[in-house]
Amino acid sequence: MTDAEEPVVLYEKRGHVAHVTLNRPAVLNAMNLRTHEELARVWDDVEADDEVWVAVLTGAGSRSFSVGQDLRERAELDRQGVPPSTFGSRGQPGWPRLTERFTLSKPVIARVNGYALGGGFEIALACDLVIASDHSVFALPEATLGLVPGAGGAFRLARQIPLKTAMGYLLTGRRMSADEALRLGLVNEVVPEEELDAAVTAWTDALQRSAPLAVRAIKEAVMRSLDMPLPEAFVTPFAWEQRRRHSADAVEGPRAFTEKREPVWRGR
Repeated sequence: MTDAEEPVVLYEKRGHVAHVTLNRPAVLNAMNLRTHEELARVWDDVEADDEVWVAVLTGAGSRSFSVGQDLRERAELDRQGVPPSTFGSRGQPGWPRLTERFTLSKPVIARVNGYALGGGFEIALACDLVIASDHSVFALPEATLGLVPGAGGAFRLARQIPLKTAMGYLLTGRRMSADEALRLGLVNEVVPEEELDAAVTAWTDALQRSAPLAVRAIKEAVMRSLDMPLPEAFVTPFAWEQRRRHSADAVEGPRAFTEKREPVWRGR
């Protein structure tokens, strides 16, 4: 089966967990325009489906999460005279891409096994949690290719690790091991490859024990308040907090605690 016939994104729901897989292992899950188009439909569904509480994003095979933009396709677009990309993806297929879905309310876990380079690293930086195998490698090599990390890498890396450290990686494209990414706080856990799925399942199980509306309220409040003065954050109305506050789940949690039982979340 050719790449044109195979789905380039696999999407499966198991209980409250949506599993999203970049499915181009022959090219290390490089993302072409079709990939972005399919991903856009997936993220739309993840957000719309109340039964989805968490999403797991990974790459097919054991070699790569994703090596980012399909440079062969980019070279062909250059030959056709298509203007080069820059920061952001507005006006391009699949917009808004995950890196620009600033209001996506569900938590997304990046399951990284192998290379997370360029746009692949940028997607991981945009996820809420990152669980990586110990042989994973991260890098933003765009500067060495005459490009820029336009899917948020230049912005997010400098916000998530010390500035001088970020500039070292951004300006040289040098690679970062999984252990170094863990030390810098870019990933939540590093495990041997054979333990990766179990580690991801432990995180999804933990997230499902939390009330889904509380999770969304916390995610929205954290992400929207990052650049706010603290007094402003305390008085800002957050939409998901209003929904959580007036939900049955807000009553169910304390009730289950007093009745010494596990809570039963409705998530709506």
